[in-house]
Amino acid sequence: MALQLMDTFATFVDSLAESLDDHDAAGEDLAARAYLSRFHFDRVVTSTAGETPARLRRRVLLERAAFRLVTSDSTVLEVALEAGYGSNEAFTRAFRRAYGVAPAAWRTTPGQIRLESGNGVHFHPPGGLRLPPRDEVSSMDLMTKMVEHHVWLVGEIVERAATLSEESLDGPIEVSVEGVDDDPTLRSLLSRLVGQMDMWNAALESRAYDFGVERDESIASIRARLGTAGPAFVAHAREVIGANRLDETFVDAVCEPPEVFTYGGMLAHVLTFAAHRRTLAIGALHSAGITDLGAGDPMRWVAERAA
Repeated sequence: MALQLMDTFATFVDSLAESLDDHDAAGEDLAARAYLSRFHFDRVVTSTAGETPARLRRRVLLERAAFRLVTSDSTVLEVALEAGYGSNEAFTRAFRRAYGVAPAAWRTTPGQIRLESGNGVHFHPPGGLRLPPRDEVSSMDLMTKMVEHHVWLVGEIVERAATLSEESLDGPIEVSVEGVDDDPTLRSLLSRLVGQMDMWNAALESRAYDFGVERDESIASIRARLGTAGPAFVAHAREVIGANRLDETFVDAVCEPPEVFTYGGMLAHVLTFAAHRRTLAIGALHSAGITDLGAGDPMRWVAERAA
C-alpha cells in the first residue's frame, strides 16, 4: 500500500514538473494522469506530502521564482507572472510570507532557495523538480562522478594533443592555465588555497568575501585564516555529505551575477583546482629544498588514517 502511495505521489511530481508553466492546469487533469478521482488524488498526495497538491505547487513555483530572481535579468513583475501571480503586489505578499523579505531585497541579498518542507520535493535548477530518494546523490556517487570526469577529461586532452606537432608534444611545459592563477607564486598559491575555502564558506553562509585579503598576504595571516576557514569548510562538507544533500542547490552570491550550484559540484570544484595549486606549491617547496611532504599524494594519508 505504501509503495502504491509513493508511486502515485511520484506520478504527481512528474506531472507537476511537466506542467509548471501551465497555470490553467486543473487538479482534475493531474488526478486523471494518476488514474484517480480528484478526491482520492488530493487525499493521496496530501497524506504522502504533508501538504495539498495546490500548496506544494505554489511552494515549488516560489522556489523557482527565487532562483529566477538571482540568475536572470527578468523584472520582478515578469518573475511574478511566470510564477502564476496576476500582479506584482500579490507575488510580493506571497514571496515575503515564504522568504521573509520582498523579492527586490532577496535579489540583492539572496539566501537558501529551498523552502522548508517535510516531503523533500523542491525546485531543482535549471528547470526540474527533485523527489528524494529517487535521485539522491551519495558521497560514493560523487566520488564515482569525479573518477568519470577524470577519465573523460584525460580522453579529451589526448584527442587535442593528437593535433599537435612532435615538437609541441616533447617540449617543456610552462604552467599557463588561463583563468586559474596568473603568474602564481608560492605566496599567492597558499593564499588562494585558503581563500578558496574561505570564499565558499562565505557563499554557503550568505556573506560577502573580500578578495583583497589575498593581495600580498603574509604567512601569518594565511596561517590564521586557515585555522578558521579549514575547520569550517570541513564542517560544511561533513554536514551535506552526512545528510546526503550533495545534490541540493545553494545561491553563490559572491559571483557576479549570483549563480546557483549544487553542494556536490562545489566540493568537486574545490578539490580539483586545489589539487592543481597544491601540486604547484609542493613543487615550489621542493625547489626550496623542502621535500618531506613528498608529492602530496593523498593515498598514503588516507591509508594511515584508515589503519
